[in-house]
Amino acid sequence: MEASVAIQVLPKAENDKELCRIVDEVIAYIASTGYTYYVGPCETAIEGPYDELMDIVKECQKIAIKAGAPSVASYVKITYKPEGEVLTIDQKIGKYHK
Repeated sequence: MEASVAIQVLPKAENDKELCRIVDEVIAYIASTGYTYYVGPCETAIEGPYDELMDIVKECQKIAIKAGAPSVASYVKITYKPEGEVLTIDQKIGKYHK
């Protein structure tokens, strides 16, 4: 695994219920990709090949708009190591969730 991405999608929404509904659709999309992911309280982490993860990040914006957000902002953190492995989600937080 050469990359790990953390994405926080912040759609514009009329209220918190609508915001959560849109974010849930984005998370459902991430889950559908088949890559390992972890949903945290402020962001979702995904691990896999760099190019595929960048496509997922791009698609997350489109999913939020299709779900009804008039606009969306996202914060993205990327760890990339083309020659080797990055730390996995489990290596980073597994000891806290067992």
